Order: sequence, then structure tokens, then C-alpha cells
Amino acid sequence: NKSFVSLGGFGGYIIVGFDHSIKCGETGYDFSVISNAFFNSSTNEGGSNEPGIIYVMQDINGNGLPDDEWYELKGSETGKSETRQDYEVTYYRPAAPKMSVQWRDNYGNTGSVDHLPTMHTQDYYYPAWIGDDSYTLRGTCLKHRTTQNPITGLWDNSPFDWGYADNMGSDRVGNGDPTDPDANQNGFIIKNAMYQDFTQARLKYVDFIKIQTGVNSKAGILGEVSTEVLGVVDLHIER
Repeated sequence: NKSFVSLGGFGGYIIVGFDHSIKCGETGYDFSVISNAFFNSSTNEGGSNEPGIIYVMQDINGNGLPDDEWYELKGSETGKSETRQDYEVTYYRPAAPKMSVQWRDNYGNTGSVDHLPTMHTQDYYYPAWIGDDSYTLRGTCLKHRTTQNPITGLWDNSPFDWGYADNMGSDRVGNGDPTDPDANQNGFIIKNAMYQDFTQARLKYVDFIKIQTGVNSKAGILGEVSTEVLGVVDLHIER
């Protein structure tokens, strides 16, 4: 419906499938993810960029479910020393309504996803569909680019170069028209699918796409940095 889904703090994800396989083209982008990233209008930088890591899967067993092997798509931060490919965060259910969600990562860091009652009406942000009192999300974590202007107090989440959803990178393929809900898109190339050792997976097609929040950060009253997704487009069909 072109209405955005907010994926939450680090590790939050959505998986989408299609009624056909998306082929790996010889050149150009194969698919795009529509989002709502933007630059700070006064500086033409910073702004709101909440990068989502992209993973793809082939339906090898043919059962129509995303239960085969995921391959991460290479991005501009892949392989850098500050990028953590093995990142895990465990979230804990709050003890009472209106409390923040506490977390601990596999590097010994702790923090919280703050409850913002002026923004939302639910009791807390711990997922209502999870019965256990804690759960763990895993994936690649980029070094966040969240900053606050010491004079204005305004927050910025600066973009990464390329390879991420909800990000004003060099891979934007939308038409730039702010009145068009399809204007803000990042293009992705299936040839960039890789194994965990960064070698090319050489996929001929994909059947499922996962978009996962790729930073662990928050921006004051704006809350956690959370990838937003408005849609996924097969660029071999829609141009």
C-alpha cells in the first residue's frame, strides 16, 4: 500500500517474496527498495538515513518459504574494521508498561530502546507476538553516523556511500520528485550477493529479500534509528 513499515532498532527485519523469481541481470540494478530517507534541507547532508542491510535467498527446496540460505549483499562498508559482521543483540521484555526495552550485545555493551509516550500508545516496544521474555537478533552492524548539533540540538543520521536501504547513497534510482511515493529508491545488484567470507555467491536469481536494520543507535526524542520500508520493486519489470 506504499505505507511504510518501521523495522525497529538493530536487527528488526521484514522478508518479502514475489510471484516470480527476480533474475540477476548482466548490467544495472535488479531490484530497488522504496524508503523515506532525506537530507537535511538546510545543509544538504545529514538528515534522516536509517540504513537497512539487504539479504537475498533462492527457494532451493521449492516449498515457497524463506527457509534456505541467506546471502548478504555487499555494501560500501563491507569488510571495514568498524563493521561487525557477527553482531548479536538480545532484547529483554520490560517489567511493566511504559518502560524502555533493555538490550545487551555480544560485545558486552548494554543500552535501551527508549519508550516515547508522546509518539506511540502501546505499552512498550517489545514485540507483542514474542512469548519469551528475551529474544536475540543477529546480522551485520554498521558503525552508526548519528550526531547532534551542539548549537541547534537537531539530530542527523548521515548516509553511507551505497548498498543500503533507507539511505541517500549514490545508488538512488528514484525520480527525485518529493510528491511521488516511489521517488526515493535504492537500487541493488544480485551479483553483489556474497558468502560470509565476502566471496561472490554467483546467484542467477532470488526469490526472497530481507531488509534488516543495520545500526544500533538512537537519536534523542526521535527514538531508535529504524529502517523504514515502503516497498520492493523488480526493476526488470518496472522501470
